[in-house]
Amino acid sequence: MPELKASLLNDRGVLTAEGPDAREFLQGLISNDIEKVTPERAIYAALLTPQGKYLFDFFVSQAGERLLFDCERGRLPDLQKRLRIYKLRAQADLEDVSEDFAVAALWGADAPAVAGLGTEAGMAKPLDDGTLIVDPRLSEAGLRLIVARKRAAEIFEGFGAAIGDATDYDRHRLALGLPDASRDLVVDKAILLESGFDELNGVDWNKGCYMGQELTARTKYRGLVKKRLVPVAIDGPAPAPGTPLKVGDRDVGEMRSSKEGIGLALVKLDAIESGEALDADGATLTPKKPEWAAF
Repeated sequence: MPELKASLLNDRGVLTAEGPDAREFLQGLISNDIEKVTPERAIYAALLTPQGKYLFDFFVSQAGERLLFDCERGRLPDLQKRLRIYKLRAQADLEDVSEDFAVAALWGADAPAVAGLGTEAGMAKPLDDGTLIVDPRLSEAGLRLIVARKRAAEIFEGFGAAIGDATDYDRHRLALGLPDASRDLVVDKAILLESGFDELNGVDWNKGCYMGQELTARTKYRGLVKKRLVPVAIDGPAPAPGTPLKVGDRDVGEMRSSKEGIGLALVKLDAIESGEALDADGATLTPKKPEWAAF
């Protein structure tokens, strides 16, 4: 059996949405098409400010009649509150089930095949009362699971996975250039297309209006993206998130999260293309364009 790694992602929570109007009210809010979500298909999406700036991102899958949001646990109450504001009279119930359900990652060679899924990003299937999905952003990221907390270890064992910790998964997603919620996407500031949402299947360009759509569309069609969130190799002490990146005296970006010599940073395109090393508070950073990125 191929070597697999598994980790509980304890900084992730689960919010459910259920009711006859749940999809309709969500469709007018999020960046992706909620109608794509079925028991066999999951999506990645974001909720934006009316000005098109990042508020929350999440994965949406379906178990029975419920939609399951895999989202940042520390900010889940804020997401729930925000959605309730927009729910108005819609018949939809929003419930935090994070005490009972855990989010986990499973990755390694042929992980989708071992789990009985294909390799297409977003493929999904039920797993008890939860779901098992190929990461909708990028199949190379592996699988994401929503499972009953008390059964997580048993499920990992059933897949023959070596149980690691969140640090193992952090290194994996950083190497791929995948952001981790507000650690990498600054609330009320980040722009989706600077953060790779287009290439990572987080925006549907054909759906109807949603909150923040105007700025997102203008950014794409007017070619306004001048920075990108990219992986950086770090030589020296890891810079704190928010540390300015410089080439000489020129500011060219800002540090985001990191782990053991690799991180993510928001970097101006010309600095990425030049190949010059970046200085970040005494550390030297080398940016790399992810293989999936189209810029």
